Amino acid sequence: MPATPSPRLILASGSIYRRELLDRLCLPFDVVVPDIDEASHPSELPQETALRLALEKAAAVGKKHPGSIVIGSDQVATLDNRQIGKPGTHDNAMQQLMTMRGRCVIFHTALCVWDGRQPQPEKTAQTANVQTAVTFRDLPEAEFEAYLQKEQPYDCAGSARNEALGIILLEKIESTDPTALTGLPLIALTSMLRHCGITFFPENPSA
Repeated sequence: MPATPSPRLILASGSIYRRELLDRLCLPFDVVVPDIDEASHPSELPQETALRLALEKAAAVGKKHPGSIVIGSDQVATLDNRQIGKPGTHDNAMQQLMTMRGRCVIFHTALCVWDGRQPQPEKTAQTANVQTAVTFRDLPEAEFEAYLQKEQPYDCAGSARNEALGIILLEKIESTDPTALTGLPLIALTSMLRHCGITFFPENPSA
């Protein structure tokens, strides 16, 4: 009896860090960058923004590639329950770091797995929000300036890439999933993919 072909797996993200994380699972996948408006809605809670955008990213790609399993993810950083977006400029990044130094920032990393094989994937899409508490070091402004000049993390919420040099700015990271802060919670993702019938090892590895 012929084996059932594996569904196409797509990462709906242009992030190289999410791509590198998904590579760890040793599954073949394609990358398609979604075209959506990532602005938050008025009165929307941070976790609601992250979950909505993760779903919208997966849906935007899934609708263009029917029958595929699509992974969408989004991250929102918050301080005192207020969203901290991508700084965009050097001055904004410095302001963010100065505000966050010595304080704890909550990162909401939302995940969505869209199974395009389902009759109504928008109703059966799996979602999760993984929170990470990050305590920033109370460093002098000159060190933040040197970091920004070196790494220029202006497209990164919170202005510090923990997967790169930004780790030197952090005092503590607390999370149930060590990959969540980088942008793709692999523990939650593997559970969702298993629910979709994805296997990570062949049944007869020696065959």
